[in-house]
Formats: sequence, C-alpha cells, structure tokens
Amino acid sequence: MIKKFVKKALEEDIGRGDLFSLVGKDSFASANIICKDEGVFAGKSYVKALCKMNKLDIKFYFQDGDSLKKGDIVAIIEGKSKNILMCERVILNLMQHASGIATNVASYKSVLQGSLVKLLDTRKTRPHLRIFEKYAIRCGGGNNHRMGLDDCLMIKDTHLKTIDDLKIFIQEAREKLPFTCKIEVECEDVDFAQFAMKCGADIVMCDNMSVEDIATVVQIKKNDFPHVLLEASGNITKENIIAYAQTGVDAISSGSLIHQAVWLDFSMKITHKVVI
Repeated sequence: MIKKFVKKALEEDIGRGDLFSLVGKDSFASANIICKDEGVFAGKSYVKALCKMNKLDIKFYFQDGDSLKKGDIVAIIEGKSKNILMCERVILNLMQHASGIATNVASYKSVLQGSLVKLLDTRKTRPHLRIFEKYAIRCGGGNNHRMGLDDCLMIKDTHLKTIDDLKIFIQEAREKLPFTCKIEVECEDVDFAQFAMKCGADIVMCDNMSVEDIATVVQIKKNDFPHVLLEASGNITKENIIAYAQTGVDAISSGSLIHQAVWLDFSMKITHKVVI
C-alpha cells in the first residue's frame, strides 16, 4: 500500500518526465533534510519506501513520533543527484504533511496528559490520503477511529432520518454484520443516548452535547449499560478538551486533528557531489 502510494505521488510530480534529468551530467551526491520548525516527526515509512524505489540510500536520525527542533538534521540521503532532485519535493511534502498532523495531535495529547481517554481522528480526511493521514495521527500519539464505512456501522443523524425503528434496525444489523463488527449511534441529547443504549448500541457518540449532559450520559452508562463505550465529539478544542475527558467518556474524536494541522517546514540541502 505504501509503495503504491509513493509511486503515484512521484508520478504526479514527474508527469511525462523530469526535464532537468535530460540536461548535463549525473553525479553522486549527498543531501541533508533539515527541520526548520519545532514539532513531532512523521513520514519515515513513506520516505524510506520512496527512496528505496529510486535507489537512494537514506539514514534517519529521528523516528516517527520523535520531537524535532529548528535546525535538526532529520536524515541524510545519498545516491545519484538527479534521482535525489527528482524526489526532493515529494519527500519534503510527505514529511511536512505527516509531521504537521503528528505535531497537532501531540499538542492535544499534552493537554490530556495523565488521562486514559483515547484521542480519535475522524473520516474528515483528504481524498486518497486517508491511510497516510491516519498513519500520521498514530505518529502523534493519537488513535484511529474507523478507517471507512466497512469496519464499523455508525448510524449518524442523517442515517437516523431514514430509519423507522432503531431497535429493529440494530437487531437486523446484528444478523447481517460480521460477529466482530460494532454498532455506533450518534446522539444529540441525553434521552436519545439512553434510548440508543437500550436499543443495543455498542458505542454511543455524544455529539455537540454539553459537558454536563455528557456527564449525565456517563452516569447512565455506569448504572445500566456498563458494556457500552462512550465517545464525545463536536466543537471540542484544546481549550475545553480536558473538561470533556473528565466526564468519564472512553474517547474523544475531532476532525480538527487533521484538517486544522499546519505543515512543518523542512528543506533539503545538497552537501556533496562527485561526478560519475
């Protein structure tokens, strides 16, 4: 999967061919990849695969999840200069994008330090980049929610508008879905959260509910539905996330972990070349 992804990323940039490679002589070169920001590193697995595919040797000085500071040399690349230059932008894009997400996640995790609540991403990912972006979430210390529509049945508000009887629907789903598949129901108030638990939901998402209401749902779950998992979501920020975590929910999800992440800045500098 990673090989296919980086191959397509490079093909997108090369187009019909790298024009620079048509001119001049090739050489053996080495290059440093330098961090120009502070944050958390991610992207190693993808960059490593891209370099191997293009016969470039790369030595990393940092692992996914490590902290970076401005000026750090993240990696050294050696190989044919034209191959290095051809891959330069894709390598940097992969690192910048993944590290930006990982850094954003780590900033949320720092607020939650000491809490057992899981920090989850969502399906608010860029088209064709879901696996890559969710990998970056893990590098930052977060956890993945479902990868897609095929690994958990999540009944959102829009789905609920098409369902006549939630209890019967969940019963029918149990007969058709794999034994290991969980069913999650999105709820916008305390009464419906309690109803969803009575109908047989495995997970209840408290969506856009107040901290006080979620605390009430947690108490209902503890008293009558201890097997149900609770997830808080909707308008949760670094400023208020600890209050939601303290309600006793099992997880907190936020699309902003990905769509509000800012890329980290990296650069590549050629340090040595020898004409072949």
